[in-house]
Amino acid sequence: MLNLGKTGPGDIHYDLGCGDGRIVIMAVQKFGAARGTGYDIDPELIKEANENAKDAGVGDKVKFIEGDLFKADFHDATIVTLYLLPDVNLRLRPKLLKELKVGSRIVSHQFDMGEWKPDKTVQVEWRTVYLWTVTQEAKERFAEN
Repeated sequence: MLNLGKTGPGDIHYDLGCGDGRIVIMAVQKFGAARGTGYDIDPELIKEANENAKDAGVGDKVKFIEGDLFKADFHDATIVTLYLLPDVNLRLRPKLLKELKVGSRIVSHQFDMGEWKPDKTVQVEWRTVYLWTVTQEAKERFAEN
């Protein structure tokens, strides 16, 4: 997911449905993202993610938040990764497009964004991974007004 999104130095990475934090940690540790934030609704996973970040030595560059994705603020993200159910992706799409700047990338594991067609789709073993780049056209067509 991070390779497909061309994650690199200077990126502000958000992982929605971050689980144990491994993708956020890797974005900072191996891809050089400036900082990362993970959101999840499971308090045990958030606790585990924070422990994993501390163990990886990136606790100063990452944070994990237990909370509702629909109340989250990710306007500063340059790349967002998702592993959410299809209906959640569709409900979240307008918020992503409203908040993210043109040029930001969204990478989704396994599930698409309905009629918003991805820029690229790749198969990794049995998994499908999708990439979108936020454009002004997509913002006008799919974002909430």
